[in-house]
Amino acid sequence: MRDIVYFDLETQRSFGDVGGAANKDKMGISVGVAYSTRTGEYHIFGEDQTDELVNMLTRADLVVGYNHMYFDYPVLQGYTILDLASTTVNLDMLIEVEQLLGHRLKLDAIASASLGMGKTADGLDALRWWQEYKKTGNPEPMMKIAEYCCYDVKCTKEVHEYGVNNGLLKYSDRSGNIAEVKVDWS
Repeated sequence: MRDIVYFDLETQRSFGDVGGAANKDKMGISVGVAYSTRTGEYHIFGEDQTDELVNMLTRADLVVGYNHMYFDYPVLQGYTILDLASTTVNLDMLIEVEQLLGHRLKLDAIASASLGMGKTADGLDALRWWQEYKKTGNPEPMMKIAEYCCYDVKCTKEVHEYGVNNGLLKYSDRSGNIAEVKVDWS
């Protein structure tokens, strides 16, 4: 059985906190989530478990994400000597859609139009929850981050499966109309 791993992570710090986008490897991981088609389960990783996450990604037959090549991997590079982009087989749906349309779309624009489901929060909420956890030590904010990140991985998985099964993705265009873009992810 082919193992497709869907992947996302949340950070401890913002671009502003680390001196800009060039320093993604200094942002730190609060939570990483991967769904493996081999195990049929979501796997949640804390910062102290990044070796396990990297191992899962490098062993996958395919890693699917949304902007993971330009965001999640560079953040994760702060924890490994491996060049994740070259040691993994990847489908970054953001890159694919951007090449087809000539501009970027948010995952939410595709998930809402294709699946009727949107994101439950955003990365700024996750940063706020991380700060709350660091101040109080209360595990509840960490659970919120993990739940949010799991939901993003679920959206990523279902958008990918929709594209595979239908040969297209729907999205809300800049005018708010539903449009389609053909994809070949079979």
